Amino acid sequence: MRYVPFWFDEAVTEADEKSASHLTHDITTDVCIIGGGFTGLWTAINLKLTKPELDVVIIEKELCGQGASGRNGGAMLTWSTKFGSLIKQVGLERAMKLVKASEQAVHDIKAFTEKYGIDCDCRVDGTFYTASNALQKNAFKPVLDLLATHQLNAWQSVTQDKLVMTGSKANLSAIFSPHAGSVQPAKLVRGLFRVAKQLGVKIYERTKYIHNQGDETLNIKTDRGMIKANKMVFAVNAWLPKLDPQFARSVVLVSSDMVISKANPETIKAMGLNHGAPIIDSRIFVNYYRTTTSGRLMLGKGGNYFSYANHVSKRFDQPSRYLEMMKHYWQYFFNHSGLEIERSWTGPSDRSVSGLPFFGQLKTQKNIYYGSGYSGNGVVQSYLGGNILASLILNKADEWRDCGLVNQPIAQFPVEPIRTLGAYMVRNAIRRKEYAEDLGKQAKLWDIYLSKYSGTAAKVDTSVNK
Repeated sequence: MRYVPFWFDEAVTEADEKSASHLTHDITTDVCIIGGGFTGLWTAINLKLTKPELDVVIIEKELCGQGASGRNGGAMLTWSTKFGSLIKQVGLERAMKLVKASEQAVHDIKAFTEKYGIDCDCRVDGTFYTASNALQKNAFKPVLDLLATHQLNAWQSVTQDKLVMTGSKANLSAIFSPHAGSVQPAKLVRGLFRVAKQLGVKIYERTKYIHNQGDETLNIKTDRGMIKANKMVFAVNAWLPKLDPQFARSVVLVSSDMVISKANPETIKAMGLNHGAPIIDSRIFVNYYRTTTSGRLMLGKGGNYFSYANHVSKRFDQPSRYLEMMKHYWQYFFNHSGLEIERSWTGPSDRSVSGLPFFGQLKTQKNIYYGSGYSGNGVVQSYLGGNILASLILNKADEWRDCGLVNQPIAQFPVEPIRTLGAYMVRNAIRRKEYAEDLGKQAKLWDIYLSKYSGTAAKVDTSVNK
């Protein structure tokens, strides 16, 4: 029996399970989207809102949202802290537009959930980025100065009296941005599922993509039948390397592990956490936490298990194998709270070399599109990805097609086994370095040296599985 992550268990009813419809016969469509998570659903919704007469089909091998979309941390964060990376990737003007678009997307998602009645605990309460040890102070000063230089800095320093809102005495300082928040991700996916169907999107769950053939007309084989389509979209994120080997080195799959407490609203309120703002610390392998509307506290940590050859193994479908480490950080942040961990789970994150997503058309097949590489920032950025992919599919000459993330060369990770061996060597050095820093000790020079390679061995930065 498959292990069901907490969010999905909370969002999907037995009726949803029983009513899931799969493909029962061969069909023909204009656009076939592979994957029923955030990217696939936002793309389909955008297509139907722009061109209602277009016939759009989504196939999902399980239930919509049962992959990475429905099990992440649910933090709605922007590209503002990646402004420097964006400039290197797409140039200053486009980078500025993408930062602004990502900040606006937070509010657009909130407005969308209100317009269509999606009950997904969407709270635009901002976010805190903190220093949880002395050496993390001023970690964000370079990017904040860069944002300020270009009149983009929405961040503000948190005064000591307001630091209580981060809910932990381990946080020594913090910055805050109002352009952020949180959602129950599985509830958002299931809400998008409902809206897409209302708009006329045909969705077939428990229908597995196998392969495709053809040129102008694509013959898409599934385990339930054939689909003839004029265009096809890979919206499968962590599963992209498996479905198309040309992306084998474009991303590396790494786990984000999460734990959640039993419901205790009184304690949550007493801790100053009666809000929906995610709190993220400034280490390389970030700790991030937030509350739920039901009075639970969730803690997540990125950069734990690196999948050899990007195999989506059973480890991503099980309770966290890093529970002891998660308990350590639970105590580090909440040692006197009295909150008890009730459950743990794991989610796959598809991290690109740049730390930014990529979109485009296959060079050898211009009517096959793709979007992937969210690198732990999927909730907000998949909303933007839906705009980008819809623009490509409809062949629109607009700001999305020209955003700088489309049809660009994709940097590659090293070949196996160098990639995985290197990732673990760097990961372990970072862990030793950060553990020493938490204790106020000087890290070993070797660990400091290896930690500098986090950008090439694993590319795990201040992003989280959101």
